[in-house]
Amino acid sequence: MDLTHSFTVPVDRNTAWAAFQDIESVAECFPGAAVTSVEGDTFQGTCKVKLGPIALQYAGSGAFVERDAENFRMLLEAKGRDKRGNGTAGATVTTEFHAEGPSVTRVEVATDLHITGKPAQFGRGVMQEVSDKLLGQFVQCLEARVGPPPEPAGAEPAGPSSGEGEAVAAADVQPAAAPPPAAQPARAAQPARAAPPAGQDAIDLGSTVLPVLARTYWRPVAGVLLVLLVIRWWRRR
Repeated sequence: MDLTHSFTVPVDRNTAWAAFQDIESVAECFPGAAVTSVEGDTFQGTCKVKLGPIALQYAGSGAFVERDAENFRMLLEAKGRDKRGNGTAGATVTTEFHAEGPSVTRVEVATDLHITGKPAQFGRGVMQEVSDKLLGQFVQCLEARVGPPPEPAGAEPAGPSSGEGEAVAAADVQPAAAPPPAAQPARAAQPARAAPPAGQDAIDLGSTVLPVLARTYWRPVAGVLLVLLVIRWWRRR
């Protein structure tokens, strides 16, 4: 199945391109994924998936087939197999970077996904929506890693006027160097740089898929339940 995604990151195109070259760091932002080794353009890794009571752990390898730094385009291929033999997964991922401003880059991702086993029972529409939700978590983590640090809270105190003497200026500067205790909690609550959110141990397809299925198939399910109620009523008569 073919899946498409598009998102923006608050950095210039060169910075975004460089960030995606570090496959280990990028994988840390994706729930359940981990890169275990890297050698040149190839890498080994794992991906954990939960589907209700069923736990799948894919182990496999991947490689950068193309890295075109001039046109900001990369092509990656990856494949893996569940350690218990419950299915396989493979993907060809094409990523392109487009500058939308001095400090904004739009990233377009096209994925050709091939899966077997229990996750394959979901159709393309469900998988697209599930992957959109997972992408939201990925982008949040990526922005914390590569984005600029947030502006410090509160305005800087105004300096002394030019007509004041040196003694008055020194007195004005001293409180700015040591803020009163009441202002310290506000500063402590604003870190210099947002920390990346902690990664999840596994992709929980159960909690992610069920709301999507309920929203997509509630009409057919309601119809089946209605038919069953009618049959039950008729048998009792």
